[in-house]
Amino acid sequence: MIHEIYLDNSATTRVCRAAADKALYMMTECYGNPSSLHSKGFAAEKELDAARAVIAERLSAQPGEICFTSGGTESDNIAILGAAHAKKRFGSRIVTTAIEHPAVLNTMAQLEKEGFEVVYVKPDADGNIPAEKFAEAIDGKTILVSVMAVNNETGAVLPLKEIASIIKRKRSPTLFHTDAVQAFCKLPLSPKRLGLDLVSVSGHKVHAPKGVGALYVKSGVRILPHSFGGGQEKNLRPGTEGVPLICAFGAAVKNMPSEREAEERVRAVREHLLMRLGEMPEVELNSPENALPYIVNLSAGRVRAETMLHFLAEKGIFVSSGSACGKAKPSHVLEAMALSKMRIDTSLRVSLCAENTKDEIDAFADALKLGLETLSHT
Repeated sequence: MIHEIYLDNSATTRVCRAAADKALYMMTECYGNPSSLHSKGFAAEKELDAARAVIAERLSAQPGEICFTSGGTESDNIAILGAAHAKKRFGSRIVTTAIEHPAVLNTMAQLEKEGFEVVYVKPDADGNIPAEKFAEAIDGKTILVSVMAVNNETGAVLPLKEIASIIKRKRSPTLFHTDAVQAFCKLPLSPKRLGLDLVSVSGHKVHAPKGVGALYVKSGVRILPHSFGGGQEKNLRPGTEGVPLICAFGAAVKNMPSEREAEERVRAVREHLLMRLGEMPEVELNSPENALPYIVNLSAGRVRAETMLHFLAEKGIFVSSGSACGKAKPSHVLEAMALSKMRIDTSLRVSLCAENTKDEIDAFADALKLGLETLSHT
């Protein structure tokens, strides 16, 4: 049996035992509807409240500011559509970036169809977007700024605090949203300190099951709902809560090491990866030097990404060619960085978690080197 080496943690993570056990308990023991007025319902509601408190604490927020959703995509949709429609009487200008996740970009495309003006700020060639570019894009009539915290393909960290200062300086009526799916539990995230009104996070990137996420809505901020039902989650995401998934999300986050502890582990593994990649002159790095250490984007010589992915998978090594949501499409992130077609077509994303080891990196690097030597000549 091939020993699996999983280096695609930005696509999804393995569910931790604590989260799996909690989900099972909520499905088989504490299975009441949290809206039911009996002991089973009260018990489920208590567990739901406990999970909400865990997510809130990790975001340095209040439990009442946390709305549970089905994941990052729904959180982004609720935030962006809800903010744009709530603020449209003040203007129609929205500022985002050209490197956002499709959950944001496709929502922006819908708003453009409705008549909103969307400005897409482009990155520099290294993948970073300096704050000055946002200063040029944001004006006094901008109603929404949506900028990801960390890019899911390159690991570029966006200057959220500086953007918040720009919004304040321009005296804009805007709401400030960030897709923090790749930053949650990896970077310290305090919406109040960063000047954020809305923050989207996802469970399956932090060792919780797929199908659960959360949206932070700053106290006092009003956004319009787009789903209607029984009033759960402050009417923003009505319908009976997915209690087993939500409680598993809470258990996973509670089980996560601190951001500093996890980053120390991951940074050591990343530095080893960069050292090994430096031994291969054909490899070019696409991630900026100051990227979050969890993500390394590289171009593998002249071997197409799909070919190299299959070669590595046969050896039990799993990486990706970019966003899992952009399957079979050229990377819009690398295109926005104006990289050559060859670099885009051969790009791979290695994404780490705190459980990955230097031995796994050595196995990946050895396999990549072998692939470069053999597949380049086929």
